[in-house]
Amino acid sequence: LGLLECCARCLIGAPFASLVATGLCFFGVALFCGCGHEALTGTEQLIETYFSKNYQDYEYLIDVILTGVWHPFARPQRVRHAWRGRRAGDGGRPAHGLGEWRGMAAVPLGASRGGTAEGGQESHICTPRQFVGITYVLTIIWLLVFACSAVPVYIYFNTWTTCQSIANPSKTSASIGTLCADARMYGVLPWNAFPGKVCGSNLLSICKTSEFQMTFHLFIAAFVGAAATLVSLLTFMIAATYNFAVLKLMGRGTKF
Repeated sequence: LGLLECCARCLIGAPFASLVATGLCFFGVALFCGCGHEALTGTEQLIETYFSKNYQDYEYLIDVILTGVWHPFARPQRVRHAWRGRRAGDGGRPAHGLGEWRGMAAVPLGASRGGTAEGGQESHICTPRQFVGITYVLTIIWLLVFACSAVPVYIYFNTWTTCQSIANPSKTSASIGTLCADARMYGVLPWNAFPGKVCGSNLLSICKTSEFQMTFHLFIAAFVGAAATLVSLLTFMIAATYNFAVLKLMGRGTKF
């Protein structure tokens, strides 16, 4: 009986909310990084195959996505060389791989650890005030990431809806030939890109391909991952704010 009482007291004091939020944070970041990377690769392949044969039309887009956002310290020349090599038929993949996403994975997970100096020496531990501030900043950052991850889902959903209208002409009054998906309209390609858009039965055939379906679902999974990370950070933010307030009140001698 004594052992059971001891275990019960330990379980009562366990921070279950923080433990669940930590696991959710790891899961969300992994899902966002992995699925987002593959979805971006699939998007490039769809653009290259159906919307533009000129690499220069979407070269800047690749540089922005793969170096300017996900890994600010990557070299654009190296990324361009990797993509051009894959286009040339060497069968390789971009040189950045998932390693370029480490910065995004480290952002929400590094808030709970103290800083370390060179040589592995501990420099300092975050104070409650610093931890609360870091948690708020990371929550705002991932709120923006969550909003940005909804954009490709919206684009693919609009394309999928257009394909459904083409497959069921009785549900729309427009001509099938006028129903198009224009990548230039969303800023994915410049306005002088050719053809830049796909219409009618050609668009329907694209929607039926496994590449389109897989990329669409990968973007949805990345969106869910960003949402899970945001929920975990909101949990951390509430817990950190509450603990900070309790510490401040206890420091003033307030009794509960």
